[in-house]
Amino acid sequence: MDISVLPETVIAIMDIKCPGSGQSHMMDWNNLDRLRPIDQVKFVLTDRQDYDWASEIYRKDLIGLCKEILMSTAFGRLSPRELAGWMLSDNLEVRLQLQLHKQIWPDELRGV
Repeated sequence: MDISVLPETVIAIMDIKCPGSGQSHMMDWNNLDRLRPIDQVKFVLTDRQDYDWASEIYRKDLIGLCKEILMSTAFGRLSPRELAGWMLSDNLEVRLQLQLHKQIWPDELRGV
C-alpha cells in the first residue's frame, strides 16, 4: 500500500515482506522513495534465507533512509536468539523486535 497517503504527523512503520511470508511479490517498492527520516522499516523473518535477503536490502537501499530498521522473527518459525546472533555477527545497525503480543497471550486469548 502507498504510504504517502498517511498524514504527515504519522510515523510510518513499513513492513517489507520477506520471501518466507509468501507476500513479497505484493510489495510496493516505490514506498522506499516515500520514506521519511522519522519513519521505520520492519522485516519479519522466517529463516536464514529471509535474513540474508533482508540484510542485502538493508545494506543496498535502507542505510540512512529512515530512523530505524527493525528485524523480527516470525513466531514459532525462527528463534530470536538465532536472529540476534546473526545480527551481532554481521554488526548490523538494526534493532531486534519481538512479537511480544504472541509471547504474552496464547493464540486462543489473542484472537489472531
